[in-house]
Amino acid sequence: MSEKPLIIGVAGGSGSGKTTVVSNIIQSIGENRVLLLQHDSYYRDLSHLPFEERTKQNFDHPSALETELMIRHLDALRNGYKIDIPVYDFVKHTRSEKTITALPHRIILVDGILIFSEPELRKLMDIKLFVDTDGDVRLLRRLQRDINERGRDLSGVLNQYEKFVRPMHLEFVEPSKRYADIIIPRGGENLVALEMVIALIEGKLSS
Repeated sequence: MSEKPLIIGVAGGSGSGKTTVVSNIIQSIGENRVLLLQHDSYYRDLSHLPFEERTKQNFDHPSALETELMIRHLDALRNGYKIDIPVYDFVKHTRSEKTITALPHRIILVDGILIFSEPELRKLMDIKLFVDTDGDVRLLRRLQRDINERGRDLSGVLNQYEKFVRPMHLEFVEPSKRYADIIIPRGGENLVALEMVIALIEGKLSS
């Protein structure tokens, strides 16, 4: 690639609708032009701990993620090199031995709740979007995802939310909103905001 990729960060609380926003951008811009990098892929491997200990970890604190590796990967992509994205098992809380090889694309979407709370990661982003959604809506979406996709039970999800998710949201995620270039209220339901974001991206690509 001769042109540097356009790096777009999409942050917001857990269950805010980031996935819907990201999907809309990819569909509108074209899959062939977009690489999606999810911060969740970079959770640290906990295979050295007994399973019971793994489940007690605070996965909503920045230290739970190997952000330094993601930064190195973004640097590599900006300079035209391929990367090997980690594959994380959310049921076992371990990192797989397998990786996903990814090549540089014209647009790199970086998705994660904590990406704006990391100064070195923020510096790499050309556009920063924050998806802002009411807390009760985010909790319901988190419940559905963790139970249906990650094999958790209701009491476990609620306990984790009360003990870790909500306090970490207030300490790290919500304050990071001030670094956003654009705040999208109501997430993927906000079609007007999405149209504006996509127009902005298209304008950056053509300039």
